[in-house]
Amino acid sequence: MGSGLFSKINLHKTFGTTPNVGFQPKEAISYSIAGFGQNLICGVVGSSVLMYFLTNGLLIDSAIVGVIMLIVRVFDALNDPIMGSVVDRTNSKDGKCRPYLKWMAIPIAAFTVLLFIPLPQKATISIVIITIVYVIWSVVYTIVDVPYWGLATAMTNDTHQRGTLLTVARLFCTLGNGLITLLIPILAGLWIKDYTDSSGAVLPQHESQAALALSKNFWWVVLIIAIISVPMFFIGYKNTKERFFNKDDIRPLKENLKLLSKNKPLILIIISGVLGAGRTIYLYSAIYLAQYNLAAMHIDFFGMQGAQLATLITIAVVPGGLIASLMVPWCTKKFGKRNTYIYSHIFGAIVLFVMYFCGWRSDFGLIVNLFGLILAGIPQGFANITSYAMIADSVDYLEWKEGKRAEGICFSMQTFINKVGMAVGAAVSCFALSWAKIDPSDASTHSLINNEGGLNLLFMITILVPGISILLSVIPFFFYKFDEKQQAVAVAEVMARKGIDRHGAAVE
Repeated sequence: MGSGLFSKINLHKTFGTTPNVGFQPKEAISYSIAGFGQNLICGVVGSSVLMYFLTNGLLIDSAIVGVIMLIVRVFDALNDPIMGSVVDRTNSKDGKCRPYLKWMAIPIAAFTVLLFIPLPQKATISIVIITIVYVIWSVVYTIVDVPYWGLATAMTNDTHQRGTLLTVARLFCTLGNGLITLLIPILAGLWIKDYTDSSGAVLPQHESQAALALSKNFWWVVLIIAIISVPMFFIGYKNTKERFFNKDDIRPLKENLKLLSKNKPLILIIISGVLGAGRTIYLYSAIYLAQYNLAAMHIDFFGMQGAQLATLITIAVVPGGLIASLMVPWCTKKFGKRNTYIYSHIFGAIVLFVMYFCGWRSDFGLIVNLFGLILAGIPQGFANITSYAMIADSVDYLEWKEGKRAEGICFSMQTFINKVGMAVGAAVSCFALSWAKIDPSDASTHSLINNEGGLNLLFMITILVPGISILLSVIPFFFYKFDEKQQAVAVAEVMARKGIDRHGAAVE
């Protein structure tokens, strides 16, 4: 992976870098590979996979699973500012962020595997064990997640280089997460195929056997995923370099929180993220919508039935998200990051509203919803990159205004936003099953004849609530003023103060 190879395939032009000077394409690729590995794990625990394992594998009541998801993930989110402060206080020869990629890879893989150990069904001891392991997992994951994203702003302070870096990294992350969310429903459908009817719905007399098949098979798959992910963290550690961090700039958490309150662009991003926490409920609820609503409609898509149709829902979101991700560099240059976010999210909200009002009980409604999911991926694709890029800019804003960079505490807010979204998405999806009176262990509760109202409620929460959340997330950005021109001015002034050039080298 030498610089000559990257030059031959023109990656320097892609990333706007200069051969052998400052930030290099090799770093961007290595950083992205680490993100791929991290999101293999995040896809297993952070998406719908864990909650499906708990509700349909261990047969834990969905309301209890919702409470576990909400409490642990909010606790996890609140840990992020603490970890951000720890990162800002780190002083090592490897930098502030890179050491955590090295030391936390094996622990996060180990606790991920422990989360999926087959435990007794419907047992209090299972609930206790899962909750304890999940809390520990959340702490360990935070220790690697916050510095990973903080590393991006320490590698380069050029907003366009950083935007391209984050575009590529988010694509790798989306691919890692996406592979899990696409693969698991297909496997789950195969694991329980012997216990389902022709529509993919679990037969009443085989509910316990289907659950047991799920819980046993999940563990082996997660073990393989964890083993694959570990080396990728080490690649990210070995092949990156921190150029923009101050070894002597060490502050306690209290001071970091004061700095956070002075970072106006970041505060608006946080408010937007919290308001938009429900934007991806449709991805968390996909496996339940497939298992119950689509099975009740006897949908068969090229042999895919029941839970397997969640893969189709996830795949539908991918094209829009991928196209949007690839268009980020062009759109942000043309319209700016703020306007790109606003326009794409208003569009996404309209799409979800149309999907809801077309419904799911007719062929027309299902077709509209399928194509709507493709379009709904567009705001998600833009948000995945622009929000990270704007937080990176906010680090420059803080250094410009206060003379302090605070990468850790700033990027801990992105992971905070993500985890609030995970908490809301997972918890609301589990609560939706409870509110809809759908019990995975009782086939009569997910019958269209017996519980049509419950299935309608599950659809409403899955589609309409995300549309409202997406629209709300736009509001704070109408007050966001730190655009690309101001960021360039801020960076130029900071570099002049420090006497360095854009590559981090001293200016004589």
